[in-house]
Amino acid sequence: MAQVRPMRADARRNHERLLKVAVEAFAEHGEGASLDDIAKRAGVGSGTLYRHFPTRHALLEAAYLDRVEAIAARAGELAAELPPGEALVEWLYELGAGMMQVRGLKALLGPAVTDGTSEVATACGDPLRNAAARLARAARQEGTLREDVEPIDLLRLVHGLATASELADGESDHIRRYLALLTEGLRP
Repeated sequence: MAQVRPMRADARRNHERLLKVAVEAFAEHGEGASLDDIAKRAGVGSGTLYRHFPTRHALLEAAYLDRVEAIAARAGELAAELPPGEALVEWLYELGAGMMQVRGLKALLGPAVTDGTSEVATACGDPLRNAAARLARAARQEGTLREDVEPIDLLRLVHGLATASELADGESDHIRRYLALLTEGLRP
């Protein structure tokens, strides 16, 4: 087994600066923010950025991993507070609203709602797929979710709801309405 060497202190500082600047740039410009500008604002060369983050997706994923993990953890909190069906619907709402409120997050989560075979979907996709699976299983056991609805179906649908809300007016307010319309078809 190959031993992973810890980052040198200067490399660690560069990594942290790049992430901080990337979060700011993605918030300001969305997922299309200039990577060269991110490197420049972080005070490093483009080569340094690409050594740490070989692709735009890798940088997006690293910038938003904490946010995605917090959304996934929210599933457990909701499951402890609400009946299973309500917890599932509220979590889907919060996930969709998060995609609307955090620029670049919806684009990042696109690969997370694929079939799961993509390498790039793993770090952000796994926590969401696991959270959706737990909530869906509980809602099925409660009898508030159809047996044939898979967790990945739910993630794809909420991704679509975020897109529909963008088409409506770009506000997350529509997600709750669209989710209510959708959940009628998900019930047994």
